[in-house]
Amino acid sequence: MAGVIIALDVPSPEEALALVERIGEEGRFYKVGLELYTRAGPSVVRELRDRGRRVFLDLKLHDIPHTVGRAVEAASALGVDLLTVHAAGGPRMLEAARDAADPEVRLLAVTVLTSLKPDDMGRVWGRQIRSVREEVGRLADLAVECGMNGVVASSLEASWLRSHVGDEFLIVTPGIRLAGTDQGDQRRVATPADAVRAGADYLVVGRAVTHAADPASAFSALLREVREAEAAGG
Repeated sequence: MAGVIIALDVPSPEEALALVERIGEEGRFYKVGLELYTRAGPSVVRELRDRGRRVFLDLKLHDIPHTVGRAVEAASALGVDLLTVHAAGGPRMLEAARDAADPEVRLLAVTVLTSLKPDDMGRVWGRQIRSVREEVGRLADLAVECGMNGVVASSLEASWLRSHVGDEFLIVTPGIRLAGTDQGDQRRVATPADAVRAGADYLVVGRAVTHAADPASAFSALLREVREAEAAGG
């Protein structure tokens, strides 16, 4: 079954750990992103690990190779399962991350943020963007070449990407929204069933669970949707 990672995009470790308690034992894998990590530091990762949870440390590292290598080494010492770096950091940075990572840490290269549209990308990169999928594929090829374990990409590109990179390369899809809910600041979003059908290995879900009146029930319902989509043929 595709894994589901719950995004702890909250401003304090107390709120994060309270959510973990409310979701209960069904929730085994959590994302710690920039906001929470900046406020709480490594201690929140250690606390999640002490509670038997897996951790996706989503820092999107992007710096000179030496600095990124040292950051990856530090993250590896925390026992995280997944860690993100930006593919746009280039081959030397990606290789430095690869060389510094513990074998148990799987490195994910971020391709194109789900908040970006083609005109946004064109302004940043100074050229016309013919296809988001083409840009995601180009960065995914770089990630494969540099020894990453997978990529972060929208589920809108995941189906094509799966046929492009093969079955062993991880595809992690953020921007998961239940049907009829607000997209927030993300533009390329999909439902859990869409992501499963696209071939994602992990779905990252936040507000649909963490902002629900009953997060445990919301998470259980989301898992049922994932299982039903897989039973129907993915």
